[in-house]
Amino acid sequence: MHLGVGRIGGVMSRARTHAAAEPAPSPVGVLALPLLLALSIVVVDQITKLMIDSSMRLHQSIPVVEGFINLTYVRNTGGAFSLLADAPAGLRIPLFVGVAFAAVVGLVWYLRSLPREDWLSRVACGLVLGGAVGNLVDRVLQGSVVDFVDVYVAGWHWPAFNVADSGISIGVVLLLLRSWRG
Repeated sequence: MHLGVGRIGGVMSRARTHAAAEPAPSPVGVLALPLLLALSIVVVDQITKLMIDSSMRLHQSIPVVEGFINLTYVRNTGGAFSLLADAPAGLRIPLFVGVAFAAVVGLVWYLRSLPREDWLSRVACGLVLGGAVGNLVDRVLQGSVVDFVDVYVAGWHWPAFNVADSGISIGVVLLLLRSWRG
């Protein structure tokens, strides 16, 4: 926009003139980065789970960094931290699928509202979206999620997790950092 000077009825005036309005960014353009990132998380997540499922026995553990990280094949029928793992499958699976589906729809809606310049929020949402879809695929196809990263110190074990869980966790941390940064 620039200010133009002209005469209206013999009086000097300043009129605002606008350059041609920039077209609104297409939703595809705004969504490209997070969707590509989400797709990458889903692909890597599913490949790693397939590798674990095809090469390890359930509950088998292989040390990666002695005293700190093992590959341990477990199946999580519950949610985060095995929440509702003992609930009947007829309740648990539809609940988790519904929550994941709502999260996916909510994230895509939120992504469409983000400015193109807010790359940190877009990356964070892409990570969370990829993680949600990665675990959703397992729940729909198998009724449980393959977890295999076992981090522990002095006998204290963090709940086993997978690539999708990592995407969700890192994405949430990035969104929190972004919200604190303003």
